[in-house]
Amino acid sequence: MPSRTIVIVGAGLSGLRAAEQLRAAGWSERIIAIGSEPHPPYNRPPLTKAALKDGADPTTLAFRQKPSIADVEWRLGTTVTAADLSARTVTLADDTVIPYDGLVVASGVSARRLPLDAPLSSRHTVRTIEDSTALREKLVDGARLVVIGAGFIGCEIAGTAATLGCQVSVLDPLATPLFGPAGPLLGAEVQRRHEDHGVRFHLGRTVAALDGTTVVLDDGTRLDADVVVEAVGSVANTSWLTGQGLDLADGVLCDADLHPIGRDGPLLDVVAVGDVARFPVPLARDLPLRIEHWTWPTDTAAHAARSLIAGITGTPAAGPAFAPVPTFWSDQYGTRIQAFGVPHHGRDDVRVLEGELSSEAVLGYYRDDSLVGVVLIGMAKQMVTYRQALIDATTTEPVAGR
Repeated sequence: MPSRTIVIVGAGLSGLRAAEQLRAAGWSERIIAIGSEPHPPYNRPPLTKAALKDGADPTTLAFRQKPSIADVEWRLGTTVTAADLSARTVTLADDTVIPYDGLVVASGVSARRLPLDAPLSSRHTVRTIEDSTALREKLVDGARLVVIGAGFIGCEIAGTAATLGCQVSVLDPLATPLFGPAGPLLGAEVQRRHEDHGVRFHLGRTVAALDGTTVVLDDGTRLDADVVVEAVGSVANTSWLTGQGLDLADGVLCDADLHPIGRDGPLLDVVAVGDVARFPVPLARDLPLRIEHWTWPTDTAAHAARSLIAGITGTPAAGPAFAPVPTFWSDQYGTRIQAFGVPHHGRDDVRVLEGELSSEAVLGYYRDDSLVGVVLIGMAKQMVTYRQALIDATTTEPVAGR
């Protein structure tokens, strides 16, 4: 019997974890991983922090690969441009067609760009090693930096630049930093800490134009800028799946076992992993979410590997129901902000469960009096306790906070 092939589209952390988990789940046959970047899978969070400050070394950032995936075929610097899910093939930019028996969608995301009448070369994003290196060259002492977007990426870049001596301005259409993912209470405290380091905020404002070295806001305010960074979110890399009958409105819509949902139901010979996958999340009352946390590739890959092997072989999938707990963190000015669950679903009911916002604290996020998220500012020793409290809250009666 000829060897069967699983193709992984994406050679970042999601692709790496998918390959590892396929081997761990018993798949001993051929695996091909295809990635558009020239680098083997590497760690992205340092790109806005340590690597942005000290330089991005691909060898240091690269993940150590387990012996179990030594025989995986890595095709790097190669882009998949199309797929035919009925014929079970993917097509590369050079028109090479690769057949598969199983497909892993691990193509990740790209940085979103604003529709501005200004060349992309004048606007930085930070998604790749090359992005971080190019921006680092501009962050010299005294440089005037304007960061568009006050989410976690924008705030991390602003914090790093401030420590390098840059004059930093951050603008965002929302009322506080981090309003979208974590709400105004945490956002106001993060803003205070940044302002203590000289960062200036222009909130409730959008960009009207980029005029040479000036950022013009919608209220007419003009900000001088030697460097402009766009940190305005991401776009799922799904164009290669266009026309295949999938819901690609925000990533790839999947069922609870991470099979994409086609015209006639779940595609059992395909799974999606990492931040390109949108699937029902129990903590969000099974609302399909696409989540971009560093832990998400690991969380999704193990279940997806079992689902894919079961789909290819026609055997029942093993293991418990998939109920991951989203986890993310951000390091700013030496303090770690760590979150569990879906805090953005509880922005209207946020309670300080422990500590003081101005130093270290634990915030609980509630929806209909049920705990749906926890954010720790510092408080590292309390991490396990509150993560478990969140897990317990999803399996018991609604929990009323203090």
